[in-house]
Amino acid sequence: MTVTAENPLLEGLQLRRTPDPCIFVIFGASGDLTQRKLIPALYSLAYRHLLPEKFAVLGAARTEESDESFRARMEEAVKENARDPFSKEVWESLADGMHYISTDFGDKAFDHRLQEKVAKFDEERGTAGNRVYYFAVPPDAIATLVNEVGKRRSTNGWVRLVIEKPFGHDLDSARALTAQLQEHFVEEEIFRIDHYLGKETVQNMLALRFANGIFEPIWNRQFIDHVQITVAETIGIERRAGYYEQAGAIRDIFQNHLLQLVALTAMEPPIDFTSEQVRNEKVKALRSLHTPGPKSVVRGQYGRGYIEGEEVPGYREEPDVAPDSMTETFVAAKLYVDNWRWADTPFYVRMGKRLARRETTIAIQFKSAPHPPFEESATEGLRPNVLAVHVQPDEGVSLAIGAKVPGAGMSIRNVHMNFLYGGAFRTGLPEAYERLLLDAMLGDQTLFTRTDEVEEQWSLVDAIVAAWRRDRPAFPNYAAGTWGPASANELIERDGRAWRSH
Repeated sequence: MTVTAENPLLEGLQLRRTPDPCIFVIFGASGDLTQRKLIPALYSLAYRHLLPEKFAVLGAARTEESDESFRARMEEAVKENARDPFSKEVWESLADGMHYISTDFGDKAFDHRLQEKVAKFDEERGTAGNRVYYFAVPPDAIATLVNEVGKRRSTNGWVRLVIEKPFGHDLDSARALTAQLQEHFVEEEIFRIDHYLGKETVQNMLALRFANGIFEPIWNRQFIDHVQITVAETIGIERRAGYYEQAGAIRDIFQNHLLQLVALTAMEPPIDFTSEQVRNEKVKALRSLHTPGPKSVVRGQYGRGYIEGEEVPGYREEPDVAPDSMTETFVAAKLYVDNWRWADTPFYVRMGKRLARRETTIAIQFKSAPHPPFEESATEGLRPNVLAVHVQPDEGVSLAIGAKVPGAGMSIRNVHMNFLYGGAFRTGLPEAYERLLLDAMLGDQTLFTRTDEVEEQWSLVDAIVAAWRRDRPAFPNYAAGTWGPASANELIERDGRAWRSH
């Protein structure tokens, strides 16, 4: 099928090779992630003819369920959550190779049944011993499952493990989990997934920097005043108190999503775009991060407030949260990347729950013109140029520049040059999990985090958390529906700067 402007359905993705025949095993298949993301992503790949012809899906969980019930439940999940229209033909083709097995993950009988199932698939569907194991399970279940899978791995075909975050809860536990994985598997078989890296606009940061000759020469401390990265959510913890009370904002978002955005913004150009070279440069950026002092980190916890006109409870009022919980739901920090390119250029980062607007943005603010002759004629105070990469919800890139207002005289004001994915490309944006699941089946690790990346991220987080243990902040310290505690504004305002408001 030829790709043209009139036929955008397979644009971009269809040029990639199809994965080898394989079995996709989902541990934790009864969970929300499988329904909302994994099966809808596999359906969209099938819809675009990107799955191998010889393919099977095996769901595994503790919940008792038959093959028929599992398929019916997944069909409803696809109808509700897939980005593509429902095609009975496509679904039946995918569902024909979809099965379910229910038992306790630590049960020896389960291990035997699992091996029998996949061996039968190899024989009946020609999957050649190739396996993708997706671990959509709590972290404490991963080691047991990996050990059983590793002991029984076939000598035929390849094996890939996809591990959901959080990968450990601190540096020591992350290293321990890595050691357990590496008892049976090598680094090239381990895919630590961070769905933010599958977002088109996050990947577009690399294209923006390295495919355009106008940006890279000014992507440094000589021209850039500072960088702001915001990861804001309006939702609360969504009845995940058991997880969130242990993780908090710094482990849930800061350690992975946010630090990955910092690394992509700060990294040096790789010599090529192979997975190893891209990740080498990200690791260098993470290693260059200076540990912020206590005055350069702010934490917060939301209280009662209003989201879109509706009153919402405070964090301590959420189900199963301790009434005196000291878990943070907001983190802001001033970070420095201590290298030649970024010396003395601050990276202001903030992320949190129950904030005023859902938004993920990377904003590069350039230094003001050294001699602004139009300053007196600026209608609203001529502001510096800002290049903003909007990751969500309105995916695209905008550049703020000064322009003359039409009419007599020389009146200047700021305007925005916008590139929006929805306007520039007629095909819809693929879900992050579509790209990541396809890459895992292809063995491409570019958008997955490597052991040393994870360890650098945890090293920084552990240092911040260690400093927090010395004091008890007055929580809650910001109302739901605002932009966080007042101290977050003070963090940036004492440097004569301000958080972007749009």
